[in-house]
Parts: sequence; structure tokens; C-alpha cells
Amino acid sequence: MTSILNYSENTKTINLFPQYVFNEDLTPDCGVETDAICTKIQEACKGWGKDSKRLINAIGNTAAEDRFKMAIRYPEMYDKKLTKVMVKECGNSSDFGVAAQFLSVGPVEAECMMLKRAMDGMGSDTTMLYSILCGRSNEDMVLLKKTYYKMYTEDLAARMSSEWLSGDLKAILLSSTQASEEEFNPDYHTEEKAAEDAEILYKVGQGKWGTDESAMVKIVVLSPPKYLKMVNAVYCDKYGYTLMKAFEKELNKRGGDAAKFTVGMKLKPYDTIATLIKKSCKGLGTHELLLTSCIIRYQDLMAQVYVAHEALFEKGIHTRIKDETSGEYKKLLLTLLNKIHPE
Repeated sequence: MTSILNYSENTKTINLFPQYVFNEDLTPDCGVETDAICTKIQEACKGWGKDSKRLINAIGNTAAEDRFKMAIRYPEMYDKKLTKVMVKECGNSSDFGVAAQFLSVGPVEAECMMLKRAMDGMGSDTTMLYSILCGRSNEDMVLLKKTYYKMYTEDLAARMSSEWLSGDLKAILLSSTQASEEEFNPDYHTEEKAAEDAEILYKVGQGKWGTDESAMVKIVVLSPPKYLKMVNAVYCDKYGYTLMKAFEKELNKRGGDAAKFTVGMKLKPYDTIATLIKKSCKGLGTHELLLTSCIIRYQDLMAQVYVAHEALFEKGIHTRIKDETSGEYKKLLLTLLNKIHPE
């Protein structure tokens, strides 16, 4: 079944970060609701060992804005960072403990923590990297890079350059971090230009012995959604393939997946997110880090994503979580999901 959620008429890629995170000079009014959440967390972590049920109820029944405020208010109330409390009480390696850490900070900081975890250790988690970095708005990417540097005193693009990644994948990740998507201009982004770019994509891809990845990546990353839809239509009509199929054929698997994800986030973001959630549960064993990041990162969009997931796969996200996870981790993910889209 095909989803009807198509947002390719947008003139720019949607922001995943909520507007309030960009108002960094303003101290948010946390209010009594935030104090109440912080108190519940503190009470759940008192004494010897946490009260898991109470902790899940406290941190799981939150949305991104709640967590943004909690991260500020909790240290004011208890003189300790909430993240350190979560590490102490929930551990640093279990799926539940990792999710709790991501929930102890605002949405931008959470993504930085996800990126750091995806790059630490032996080999990078490439799906995590492209799902966070590709198909982002310029505003999102500028703030993400700035926050990553504040947290780790390390330039995100430089870190990408240092990772052992394939040429195709590295090219699209580095290009994505430049926050260089063009503003849609009907006098510039014309049907004639779309035909020219479609021809370039063919010549450097299907029409060439060996693919010019940088040229393909540049067009996809720089193109605003409305224009990319035009290029895709011309390419399909003239050469018999969609851009999705072209990237699948011409780039290696990881680079192709990243390019397709970028196109998807520009043209059909909710379908693309729903497919990423399914991907996290596909095959032998669940990709827990990816599933955790999806439920937390896209929580505010979950009402739309849920509709897309059911339309595409005839299965609810609640059911998928129940089938693929267990214990405290399952309860926490379901609580987060129910906060936005009750079962």
C-alpha cells in the first residue's frame, strides 16, 4: 500500500528541531509542570536502586519541549546534571540506559549524543550517521554543528572526514553538513534547469563508466524539495528510472542508502521516517540504537509518521515495538509513543 503523505511541494526541507531551541538567548519559563517532572525523577531515583516503573512514568511521559526544560531545571533543583543521574541509575550500555540518557537533554543535545555514540568504538554506525545528518534543513544543521562543538569541542565535519567511511557515503555526509540547500527561486529553479540537472545526473551516473559521486551528491543536497521533485520527474520521463533507482544502481549500498534517504526526507519525509523505523527492526535482531533514536528524534512528528507507517506496512508502530523489544526498554519506548499517539 502506498502512503498519500507527499510533501514535495515544500520550498525547503522541513525542520526537525522545534522552533524554541533556536531561541538560545532566552531562558525558558520552565513552570510548575517541569518542576513536577523533575521531582518525580528524583523520587524514583532515591535510595538503593531506582524504581523503574516510576522512572519510566516520569521520563517517558514527556515530549521534546519537556525534556528541553528538564535539562535546565533539574540541576537548579538538585545541583546535579540529569544525564549523570541517568548514567548512575540506568547504566551506560543497556538499551534502557542509553535511551534514558537521550531523554535527559533537549532535542539538539540528544542528537549530538546519538552521533557521538554512533562514531565511538570500532567502526561507525553508518545508518545512524546518515539518518541524522542527511535531509536536514539548513537551520537544523547549523544548530546541530554548533551544539556538537559546544558539547565535545570537536568540529562535526572534521570528525566525519576522519571516519573510515566509503567514498560515496563520506561525500554525501560531508556535503550535508555544509547546510547549503538553496532557497527555492522560481526564476532560477525552472523546468529548463531541471532538465539540465537531470541530464548531468545521467551523464555522471548511468551514462558514464564509473560514477562521479560528487556531482550526483551536489545536485541532491543543494536542491530544495520542490525543485528536486521537478528533477526527479524529468529524469524518470527521459531515462526510465527515478532518482531513487539511479542512486541504487550507481552508488555503493551505504552511499546509495544515504542518497535515497536524503531524497526521501525532501520529498516524502513521513514515509521516509516510517521506513527507517521498519529498517531498525528488519532482519536478524533489532538495531536498538536506531530504533531508540527514531522514537525520540521523531516523537513530535509521530502522529503523521504513524499514519504513514500503517499505510505503507499495514502495521502499527506500537505492534512493531512490542514484537521487537522487551523489559524496561519496551515499556519506555511505548510510553514515549503513547505520549504523542496513544494506543
